[in-house]
Amino acid sequence: MRYLILSDVHGNLEALHAVLAHANDAGWDHLLVLGDLIGYGADPNAVVVTIRDIAPRAIVRGNHDKVGAGLEPAAGFNPSARAAITWTRHSLTPEVMDWLSALPMGPLTVDDVCVICHGAPFDEDEYLEDNRDFRRASTHVTAPVCFFGHTHVPVAWQGANGQTRLLWPSREAEAQVVDVRTGGWLINPGAVGQPRDGDARASYAIFDAARGEVTLARVPYDVQTAQEKIRRAGLPERLALRLALGQ
Repeated sequence: MRYLILSDVHGNLEALHAVLAHANDAGWDHLLVLGDLIGYGADPNAVVVTIRDIAPRAIVRGNHDKVGAGLEPAAGFNPSARAAITWTRHSLTPEVMDWLSALPMGPLTVDDVCVICHGAPFDEDEYLEDNRDFRRASTHVTAPVCFFGHTHVPVAWQGANGQTRLLWPSREAEAQVVDVRTGGWLINPGAVGQPRDGDARASYAIFDAARGEVTLARVPYDVQTAQEKIRRAGLPERLALRLALGQ
């Protein structure tokens, strides 16, 4: 079983298309989605419909999905994020709005091998950013691998025998393979639509459950077109500029 794992597409259709094309060449069986399909980017409806039509094996909502669907206020969002999610909410079709509203919260058990969530397995809105966060999260996970998103930074963390190991994928390589057969892994595939690790390439993962391997991959996409769409939509210029910087 090979799972394609996507997180934080954030309305970036160009990045999503590039990732799907790249992943299709590698081959995969089922899709897992870790939330935040919308927000920031200019193609929220097209992104949601693309993901919906693939029929993910499992999907959880993100904080932007909740706010965009009107389930929560944007009180905790910064000004750019608030402006983008307000525009997004008014741009969503009723059909897409209903679909987003029905997305489940994480964590969600996919099978006996992996669990997915958006932020943390103990709180869908929490960020997992350092060893303290990861150690706390690991006590809430029983499956060998937990996939999470929210930070937009690809990372693989393992706690074994009381030791912690934080592994950051190379920013020069196209892919990095992580052996997860030992269990105890927390893995963020990075953001499809808005990377924030200084690498502008879209990020995703493929989990080969039979081999016990997770491949963290990066793929370039048409950043300029995504930027132009943001500008034409009248969204904050910062949201366009950051795509080229991977921030």
